[in-house]
Amino acid sequence: MVESTKDISHLQEVIASNVRKRRLQMGLSQEEFADLCGYHRTYVGSVERSERNITVATLEALAKALEIAPVELLREDG
Repeated sequence: MVESTKDISHLQEVIASNVRKRRLQMGLSQEEFADLCGYHRTYVGSVERSERNITVATLEALAKALEIAPVELLREDG
């Protein structure tokens, strides 16, 4: 079965929401979080707005900075 763009977009939204929620729980600004994971603040912002189709390596870097397992960023109610 081939995934549609809508399916992929939904997963981007789940990741975006989970990154933002966890970052805020940790009390980090986008800039502080970006520094922790080695990305630019504008990139982190675009991830949180689900504008980016991130790689597995990026998912791992974000999860590490958020001190969670990468799979947690993929959970619907994470």
